[in-house]
Amino acid sequence: MVKTKKNIYRSKRSLLFIKAVIFFLLAPSFLGFSLTNSSPRDAYVAAGIGDARILIPFLADDASSSSICKLVYNGLTKVDKDLNIVGDLAERWDVAEEGRLITFYLQKDVKWHDGTPFTSGDVKFTFETILDPRSGCPYISNYADIEEIILVDEFTIRFRYSKPYTPALLKFGMGIIPEHLFRDRDIRTSSFARAPIGTGSYKFVRWESGQYIILEANLDYFEHAPGIKRYVYRVIPDQAVEFLELVSGGIDSMSLTPYQFRYRSETHDFTSRLEKYSYLAHSYTYIGYNLKDPMFSDGRVRRALSYAVDKKEIIDAVLLGLGESCTGPFLRGTPNYNESAAAYDHNPAKAAKLLKQAGWVDVDGDGILEKDGVEFRFTVATNQGNQVREDIATIIQSQWAKLGVKVDISVVAWSAFLDQFIDKKKFQAVILGWNIPIDPDSYSVWHSESMEKGGLNFISYSDHKVDVLIEQGRREFDPSKRSEIYRTIHKQIAKDAPYTFLFFSYATPAVNKRFKGIKTAPAGIAYNFIDWYVPEDEVKYQF
Repeated sequence: MVKTKKNIYRSKRSLLFIKAVIFFLLAPSFLGFSLTNSSPRDAYVAAGIGDARILIPFLADDASSSSICKLVYNGLTKVDKDLNIVGDLAERWDVAEEGRLITFYLQKDVKWHDGTPFTSGDVKFTFETILDPRSGCPYISNYADIEEIILVDEFTIRFRYSKPYTPALLKFGMGIIPEHLFRDRDIRTSSFARAPIGTGSYKFVRWESGQYIILEANLDYFEHAPGIKRYVYRVIPDQAVEFLELVSGGIDSMSLTPYQFRYRSETHDFTSRLEKYSYLAHSYTYIGYNLKDPMFSDGRVRRALSYAVDKKEIIDAVLLGLGESCTGPFLRGTPNYNESAAAYDHNPAKAAKLLKQAGWVDVDGDGILEKDGVEFRFTVATNQGNQVREDIATIIQSQWAKLGVKVDISVVAWSAFLDQFIDKKKFQAVILGWNIPIDPDSYSVWHSESMEKGGLNFISYSDHKVDVLIEQGRREFDPSKRSEIYRTIHKQIAKDAPYTFLFFSYATPAVNKRFKGIKTAPAGIAYNFIDWYVPEDEVKYQF
């Protein structure tokens, strides 16, 4: 019998599900807890399509790593449910010299998970390590203006800036690492990159690559002990299998796909045990072009490809309406989003005209455009396990084919996608998404200096005007003037079309109803995870 691609795909999915079932059956004894309803000590089992890469906060540039780091480490500051900046490891702070001098007064009752007291020396060491080029920190630009770090005493530290930096307080939310464990060690190769010790609400227990990460509650946490005693992150690289795990009880939450949200979650079995949430996510999805590839060096080509994409079809067919059109890198509805920026509404005729102007013509009548004897053919890559992105790839493949552009699709496992394609810039076009930070500073993604190795500007976008504006935005403290700068950045980036901006999606998490204390807010639902709890009569796992 000949195996088709669909049969192979189904076989792989079946194998994943079988592995998941085996995991669930073995989990109670293997992870150290048992199925019971007799104890308030419970576990929260989350899932994601990709494994973590490194558990050092300032090197964690993927969602899986970052989500774990936020539970294990603390920053000096954090944001509350309404996205206001509040203290974390810092009790309070003073800002002087027109923003060039910030003094933090630290919590005095904090200990690292190994029992060592936390001090200002750990803070100094962390930011000195971030600023060391050998560390390869992708967020180094957020701290580059720090010219001096002064230890005032054991619980007071002062940062002097060479020039004012508006987002400084927010950027101090970066997780602090322990000096006594990392001193004189290579940060990336240290054993603590995979077995972290932080000050956070959860302690690291175990990491089995490609399978799971286990954390346990820090009962001595300075704020208070978490309500959930164990956090398990499972790697399930297929959203369909994730859903099966959710409804069968193998995991406690997941981000539903639009189809799952609309059509798979209205059964009595689902609604009786699981709660759905929906709100505009602080993220957007895009098609990014490698601007070092000669095929995409001409802005007319990128604009043509954007005009050829029917965003409405994607939002209706793929998101089932659970999204809003996007034209730039800032959140719609905020003062930084420019509604007058180029939207590239679907216009195939305009797309064809731009391609012709750029020299792309179907010379031999085979339906594929050519230029200088080279066919307009390239590969769009995205990560495995994200059905929305795979569906987008199929739709744009069809839409671009009508123009005479031949597109191949490559779907790659998440870790390999990042390591082999993104980090090495060995791609032509990608379908990915960015979380939108609370502060609009966009240096790390859009400034030309962030094209360097380890930077997040992996498409190699460079525009002198945008560079200057980004730098101005970092120094401007007047909110209205600052927003005007970012609206101008938005307009210029949209004009250059290094991305085809697609949509803002709605966050659609589902969580088992036994977890109480969940409250939606501008920050989402996870901001108060430490306060979630399970009533005694609903506890599932006992240690």
